[in-house]
Amino acid sequence: MSFTPRQTLRVGFVGAGFIAHFHLKSLLGVRNVEVTGVYSPTPAKRQKFAEAVGELGLGTCTAHESLEAMLAADNVDAIWILSPNPTRLATMQVIADAVKSGRSKVFAVACEKPLARTLKEARQMLALVEGAGLNHGYLENQVFSTAVQRGKEIIWRRAVPSSGRPYLARAAEEHSGPHEPWFWQGEEQGGGVLLDMMCHSVEVGRFMLTAPGAARSTLKFKSATGAVAVLKWAQPKYAADLKKRMGNAVDYAKRPSEDFARGMLSFEDEAGNEVIIEATTSWAYVGAGLRIQLELLGPEYALEFSSLSTPLKIFISRAVTGGEGEDLVEKQNAETGLMPVLEDEAGVYGYTDENRHMVEAFRKGETPIETFADGVAVIELLMALYKSAEEGRTVSADEDLTDYVPVVARRAS
Repeated sequence: MSFTPRQTLRVGFVGAGFIAHFHLKSLLGVRNVEVTGVYSPTPAKRQKFAEAVGELGLGTCTAHESLEAMLAADNVDAIWILSPNPTRLATMQVIADAVKSGRSKVFAVACEKPLARTLKEARQMLALVEGAGLNHGYLENQVFSTAVQRGKEIIWRRAVPSSGRPYLARAAEEHSGPHEPWFWQGEEQGGGVLLDMMCHSVEVGRFMLTAPGAARSTLKFKSATGAVAVLKWAQPKYAADLKKRMGNAVDYAKRPSEDFARGMLSFEDEAGNEVIIEATTSWAYVGAGLRIQLELLGPEYALEFSSLSTPLKIFISRAVTGGEGEDLVEKQNAETGLMPVLEDEAGVYGYTDENRHMVEAFRKGETPIETFADGVAVIELLMALYKSAEEGRTVSADEDLTDYVPVVARRAS
């Protein structure tokens, strides 16, 4: 079936929380897009989001009372799934059903990381989007980080031809803990920090190790070795604090999820050489704010990036008082002292270029460089790491992880 390119992509958001607003603000740097609809089960949240769209000049946004109503609207071309992890499969099912039945003219879907909570769910997400004939994109922002895009281009253009391909990608992401209660509940989120944050590290590692223009599948997965721990949030003082802030359902004295995870993933490249991704993630890091550290190593070169090594820093003395906030950096932990400032968080973290890429691909009918298939691959790697951590052994690529569920996600069953 032929596709007629659109001059402007009209997007409907599913979800109106923290990450939805982050994506919305990033769209200020994207052309040829309008946000024309939003659905959230919470009326106040969807109304606030619709008003924010207007304030930012990103279109006239309708706050829909149901997902079905937004899908049936004649001014929505594509859906951004930004709702919590436990809702995503059901959301995708509703979208697929509406499109296949002719009740919706939506032709593309983008889904926030992680694509799903288990490999079975991830494969179902892919089957639904393909079965409905929809173009699809996986929203992994770190792949589109300005530092990652520029650094990879330089390494592969200048260093690789004369000395050889990179063989080790290191990725670490750490902060002091998520914003919402469901993140902390293993049976809701699907895991702890490994699922929540290592999905970033694994995919940005795969991206940096893959030759420009090559499919990520050119790296053949071989084995996974993982480890998890609860370092901070099960301590009585911090468990009580967490329960007070997040509610009684978040009880880390009795039901903790991991707040620290490490993983080593081994792959084989096109020539049969071993390449490795080494990843570390934590909800137990208390620094200025969210810290992302990336490295790419090869025979005669190294790439290094740290999100908190900012060119802009501000010192505020103890004489200055005020409320708490995140106006300097995401997951900010202090208001005084020498603080790093990210002038453009959406750009540095990759949201702006990610959304620009998805908008352009969808409106032109092209396949994005990150699709649901990549989301499935990421989940398979994460499940291998969880199983390795649970069983205390290295997990090989030939093991069937279809029905595997991480320990902290099994409690509801």
